[in-house]
Amino acid sequence: MNTYGTESRAPSVRADSTLSRPLLVIAATSLAAGIVAGGASYLNRSPEHETHVEGTAALWPHLLLLALTAALIVVLRRRGHHPFRLLLAPVSTIAAQRLGRTLRSILTHPTALLRLLLSILPIALLVYSPFRIGVQILGGLDPNFTVNAWGGPSYLGAMVFHYFDGTLLMAAAAALLNLLLLPSKQAAHARR
Repeated sequence: MNTYGTESRAPSVRADSTLSRPLLVIAATSLAAGIVAGGASYLNRSPEHETHVEGTAALWPHLLLLALTAALIVVLRRRGHHPFRLLLAPVSTIAAQRLGRTLRSILTHPTALLRLLLSILPIALLVYSPFRIGVQILGGLDPNFTVNAWGGPSYLGAMVFHYFDGTLLMAAAAALLNLLLLPSKQAAHARR
């Protein structure tokens, strides 16, 4: 099974260890913009504290997600994948090559345009997620920011829940892109 950022069908599939500078710059810029926005939110915080509403922590859904994630990690490990290394696959050089090939193939490949249109949402999610993580770093210091957040009312609890959710959403977006984007030229030639 081909995974986003990998091009091998061997049992010991692993993510490409070479990272794409342009994709890293996009992710770092998104994160930095989020930190700035979170800092602005914190500086403009309200002096009045909101009250915590019981039942807003969403502990049980997150425990279920954690159990499902643990099961998926076990399955991936048994199939020879390295799940934690795969987290960097969306910013790998192979991911950049696949995106570039899909873009360049709009006029020559019958499904390339459709693939790109379907990829807009997962790509947007992969660009937005570092921004949201950045916002939470400083914005979360405002007690009103985390008072009724999942995992709140504490800063640590809210951040753990939000980062866990963000990681799962990015993994789902990357998996969807793996299905949508054309393979890199090297993978296409290897299959022939």
